[in-house]
Amino acid sequence: MNLFGKIKELGDIHGIDFIGVAGISGIQNEIRKTGGFLTSDYPRALSIGIVMQKSIVNLLNDRDTYENVLQYKTHAYDVINIRLDHFSSIVGSVIQRSGYNVMPLPAAERIDSDRICASISHKITARLAGFGWIGKNCLLINPDYGPRIRWTTVLTDAPFEENKEIMESRCGSCDRCVKACPANALTGRNYADYEPRELRFDAAKCEEYFNKLEEADKLPICGMCVYACPYSKK
Repeated sequence: MNLFGKIKELGDIHGIDFIGVAGISGIQNEIRKTGGFLTSDYPRALSIGIVMQKSIVNLLNDRDTYENVLQYKTHAYDVINIRLDHFSSIVGSVIQRSGYNVMPLPAAERIDSDRICASISHKITARLAGFGWIGKNCLLINPDYGPRIRWTTVLTDAPFEENKEIMESRCGSCDRCVKACPANALTGRNYADYEPRELRFDAAKCEEYFNKLEEADKLPICGMCVYACPYSKK
């Protein structure tokens, strides 16, 4: 079994739903704009995803119930991100033992709080790996699960075969995520390569909304752009 096959087999054992390979050499300039200088020595990345449990995401239909929001925060966010980080570390060790360089990235940590961004966009990596398109909610939309997937990225120079087929957007005129956003942070603009995220998403409005929730002694959790997407409800 080759190295990628071993990683896929490990993914099955650990309940990982998606593992694919993205070529990132062509987007290095865009990555550096967010401060992601860790990526410069790595030509490709593994995109790793876990699907959130449908019943838990559906609890967002009633976000006024504390128990519902706590359940979503715990099992559709915190726990899944820990699982992604744990699996990325295992994958990193397997790749390194095979003689290649590797850099697992955190699933949910920021490197810039002002711009609210990480070293690399896990959504962009998942798109390049062929798992979906970037929606109007700035999330990766998978045709089967919508945006109900948490992602992480493992950088590497291992000679994995890169995905070549990129999905075109299927959002069309749909604007359900835009209407569902309580922070009015989404502009409804379709994704375009190399276009600044700010044209589609006002991260400051999103952050301000979370701060207001905390001030009201509520959990700073939203997820309405995840819940509202019609691809989530298939």
